[in-house]
Amino acid sequence: MVRKRLLLLLKPLDVYPVRRSNGLSRFTNPRIIHHLDNRRKVHKDAIDFCQRILRQKSVDWEPVFRNNLTKSIHDVDLVVTVGGDGTLLQASHFMDDSVPVLGVNSDPTQIEEVGEIGSEFNATRSTGYLCAATIRNFEQVLDDVLEDRAFPSKLTRISICINSQRLSTYALNDILIAHPCPAAVSRLSFKIRGDRQPCSPLVNCRSSGLRVCTAAGSTAAMISAGGFAMPILSQDLQYMVREPISPGMRNSSLTHGLIKYNQYMDTTWFSEEGRIYIDGSHVFHAIQDEDSIEVSSKAPVLQVFLPDHLLL
Repeated sequence: MVRKRLLLLLKPLDVYPVRRSNGLSRFTNPRIIHHLDNRRKVHKDAIDFCQRILRQKSVDWEPVFRNNLTKSIHDVDLVVTVGGDGTLLQASHFMDDSVPVLGVNSDPTQIEEVGEIGSEFNATRSTGYLCAATIRNFEQVLDDVLEDRAFPSKLTRISICINSQRLSTYALNDILIAHPCPAAVSRLSFKIRGDRQPCSPLVNCRSSGLRVCTAAGSTAAMISAGGFAMPILSQDLQYMVREPISPGMRNSSLTHGLIKYNQYMDTTWFSEEGRIYIDGSHVFHAIQDEDSIEVSSKAPVLQVFLPDHLLL
């Protein structure tokens, strides 16, 4: 029997830095220092636990910290991420539709901690929305995956073309097309077109940007801005103009809607500089005046083992 090959992708241990580079503490409150030290310990314990479980299985595996991931993920049967949604998102940028991913939330938010120090420090952590496992059930979930009792879901991602050139990175959550300065105005136009369908009216707007999300990303920034949650397996995309300032645009139905699975959004950028942010602020591509941007759900799907409650 052929042994399966796994990549264990890990969130770094220094994401909660207590001390600055000069050795001085960033905080003076001992409760906050203790909290951050404990977060690091809980995450490290989760990594150690997952590695112990993997050593007991008939699989070949390699651990890699996510910051050291520089090339596409191939030649493995499964990616296991240990961290939160951010680690799974980062993994997705290096994956096509051939390898499934299993997320392990290493340090779920504890409501009592948020209540204890919430007035002094934001103690919330990753919700682990896309993570099917924690250390409590990791071995059982892993066994189900390895023994083909669990099956991955196919999540839609966003494909982006700039001046007809397709970007190699696909967005699992959302993209934001905006000026790099948050105080600057973003000037753009867009329309929705479909195969053998008439185009929507051209929308010209001045705003703080244009956000487009997948179903998986609809419960993040989009819903906070007034959007709606979408069924996790939907192939459609949702868009919203952020803070429109053009006359008549604030209450216009044209500034918020859906890009159906068989449609495209054609956008033209009219500011001197701009950026397309992919799944947050760390990954972006520069754009300039009169660049054309095509957005659609024509990207390769991502195979993800999802929590059961998302599929109900």
